[in-house]
Amino acid sequence: MSKNSSNSKVDFYFEKAEKWKGQLEQLREIALDCHLTEELKWGSPCYTFDGANIVLIHAFKDYCAFLFFKGALLKDENKILIQQSENVQAARQVRFTTLQEILDKKDSLKKYIYEAAEIEKAGLKIELKKVSEFEIASEFQTKLEELPDLKKAFYGLTPGRQRAYLLHFSQPKQSKTRESRVEKNIPNILIGKGLND
Repeated sequence: MSKNSSNSKVDFYFEKAEKWKGQLEQLREIALDCHLTEELKWGSPCYTFDGANIVLIHAFKDYCAFLFFKGALLKDENKILIQQSENVQAARQVRFTTLQEILDKKDSLKKYIYEAAEIEKAGLKIELKKVSEFEIASEFQTKLEELPDLKKAFYGLTPGRQRAYLLHFSQPKQSKTRESRVEKNIPNILIGKGLND
């Protein structure tokens, strides 16, 4: 692998950073030191190996992070990977609040990046939970039974879009909120749109 340089299309992300500027720049340096290609995806710096997404840099209110796309396959010998929520199947984060944390983990982060590239070289895949294994909110199940066109349209969506709707509909604790979410999204499902399209 040859060393890659920064991508000018991504520079703005680091220039506009305020809260985590030093941390983000250090994460960028680590990724580039690992000979990854820097790209802009989903509005964030994304680092790829032979076209495959390896790690993404992103910033949140309370922390900044490296997001390993197939982090669930990493050995995580240092126990630094975090599953963002129970519904995240493949990706794992390493979160930071200080520059020193990043510097202290620099060697481990590089090791994880190289391991992630090896996972891509080997063609390893994560076995994702099937859509049929997700809970269907009773309010949505009722609508699927009442409206055959909705049922046909929903099961015609990609598995990822189906999962997004099922998670969105089942999250609220109150039935009234679940029902409202279902009603609001029926038109988009009927025209084949995903939750965030």
